[in-house]
Amino acid sequence: MRAHELNEIGIAIDFKILKKMTNAIIDDLDHHYLNEITPFDQLNPTAENIAAYIYRRLAEDLNREFKHTTLAVAAITLWETERSSVRYSEDQETI
Repeated sequence: MRAHELNEIGIAIDFKILKKMTNAIIDDLDHHYLNEITPFDQLNPTAENIAAYIYRRLAEDLNREFKHTTLAVAAITLWETERSSVRYSEDQETI
């Protein structure tokens, strides 16, 4: 996450809220045949594409819930195994 300001108690977002938002996205994907879920019915469900999908969904959800803040997704790291991961960001400064 990235924020240019903190709220009145000194945080950008409560991690309980972030976890709930992230879990809602993961629940849509977990234990499902990805090739039957939009957009993966048209897009190869590679780790890179899944990370980009999670990034964009989370960004949309944050914009909807926290539209009057500077809160934004900095990057998504998706782990395939203990040693293999992909990091997706739409901001070149976070790479």
